[in-house]
Amino acid sequence: MPTLTTVADWTITASGDTATFTHASTAWAPQVWSGHGLAIAEADLAAFGKALGEVLKLPVYWLARARRHDTAAGEPGIWSVPRRDSDDFVYIDGPCRTDEPAPGYRPASTFTIDLVHLRGLRIRIAAETRR
Repeated sequence: MPTLTTVADWTITASGDTATFTHASTAWAPQVWSGHGLAIAEADLAAFGKALGEVLKLPVYWLARARRHDTAAGEPGIWSVPRRDSDDFVYIDGPCRTDEPAPGYRPASTFTIDLVHLRGLRIRIAAETRR
């Protein structure tokens, strides 16, 4: 059975080894380049970081980590250092994906990330929101 949590405009469904993030607002929908990275509106960055933190507390996250015998899983190195752009989005290269891959960044109200990679993303986001 999937685990569901909600933080601000984010709803996260975690099941098996993946977490699916859904953003409620269409005005600042995340942008995803499937398999390459994501962009979060700067105004949503702190709430997204908090949502990541809530998922890390869930048993489903720890079960996924236990199944993955990779000691480097969860390290921030799989994600790039966030970069801000003039469009008020913060871009982070890394392993997120959508159900309908397309070239380049596209608005995506829903995207998926393997649970084992959430810790590294949270580290990158936390460092960026402290700036």
